[in-house]
Amino acid sequence: MSIQLVTTVAGLHAENARLLSAKRGASQGLVPTMGALHEGHAALARTAVEDNDVVVASIFVNPLQFGDAVDLDRYPRTLDADLALLEEQGVDLAFAPSVEEVYPGGEPLVRITSGRLGDKWEGASRPGHFDGALTVVAKLLHYGMPATGLPAGSAGAASPGGGLPAYRAYFGQKDAQQLALVRRMAADLNFPVEIVGVPTVRSADGLALSSRNRFLSDDQRDAALVLSRALRLLEERANAHEPLDLESALALVESQPLVELDYFEVVDPGTLEPLAENCRETPFRGDALALIAAKVGPVRLIDNMPLSS
Repeated sequence: MSIQLVTTVAGLHAENARLLSAKRGASQGLVPTMGALHEGHAALARTAVEDNDVVVASIFVNPLQFGDAVDLDRYPRTLDADLALLEEQGVDLAFAPSVEEVYPGGEPLVRITSGRLGDKWEGASRPGHFDGALTVVAKLLHYGMPATGLPAGSAGAASPGGGLPAYRAYFGQKDAQQLALVRRMAADLNFPVEIVGVPTVRSADGLALSSRNRFLSDDQRDAALVLSRALRLLEERANAHEPLDLESALALVESQPLVELDYFEVVDPGTLEPLAENCRETPFRGDALALIAAKVGPVRLIDNMPLSS
């Protein structure tokens, strides 16, 4: 079956209900994206298709999370290619609304705040970014919710077993801080959705896939590989129960002149607070998350590595 494209919330609800009824669906997955899709997004879509009877993917470039209008304008829009990629993974429905559809009264007067979790790391470097991201994610989670806006007893309003379909939303581990924030938002605000994290997809040389990688020159792309090399170094030490020795990994990154480092830290996966005492001289134990961000040429890159022992 070919993928269906809708551009309005009403159309999303109607088509979603039809698909749930036609497939007698007991589960539904949502894959929120900003388009310019690559293999990392394909992995999200494949995981959602494996887990659910009906899968919806959204394609929306959210202006609220861009601090720079030039960056917003430059963000690639590749709708036809995006639809082809999603269809190849088996996604049922694509939701590609306009800005006016998502924000009909202009910029919202009330937004989700990212709180203490969003003040650090990416939030410190990009003020307001996570408030904008969480605001649109909250709207998308509502839009994609099974039976949202459907009268009781209508087609698709309930699964064949009598309850609402299971509802899951899929986010990449590459945006680790965003994933942590979305999970916290869903838990703190009682969203009836399971947030599923999908491991980072990398190119053969280790660079984390990103829609922004296309803006790197060949030399800049080669230089950017130092980010994943430094993260792998920490992973190897954690797996060997050795001290992480973050300073030597930091020196590796700083040895690359084309890389302008923003931050490189090992943090608690839940609170995102630094774990300094568990990183230097003592053997690593437990679970942690290594975060890194840097500017390479015109492109800001982020990456991370879960650590465990």
